[in-house]
Amino acid sequence: MDTARSIALFLLAALAEIGGAWLVWQGVREQRGWPWVVAGAASLAVYGLVATLQPDANFGRILAAYGGIFIAGSLAWGMALDGFRPDRFDLAGAAICLVGVAVIMYAPRPT
Repeated sequence: MDTARSIALFLLAALAEIGGAWLVWQGVREQRGWPWVVAGAASLAVYGLVATLQPDANFGRILAAYGGIFIAGSLAWGMALDGFRPDRFDLAGAAICLVGVAVIMYAPRPT
């Protein structure tokens, strides 16, 4: 149950952080205006809150593992919303990162 909850929280955090950064990007780089930037900032704040809900209490471990989720999620977001097409090196790098997430977060540890 903790693993499923942890994965769900990672996915929610990625949605909030990547979505928030994308909204800021749209507001500034694509000149859509300050409402987009403000919405992005609010989404980034939600990301910060979601990250604290992870079952593991180690900040460094959570943020290190989340980095891999962020990498893979960013590529997926770019594909879905911006028409980005990752090459084999992007995909290989993301896969390596996700293996790292699994090792960092879900490898058995002595209690």
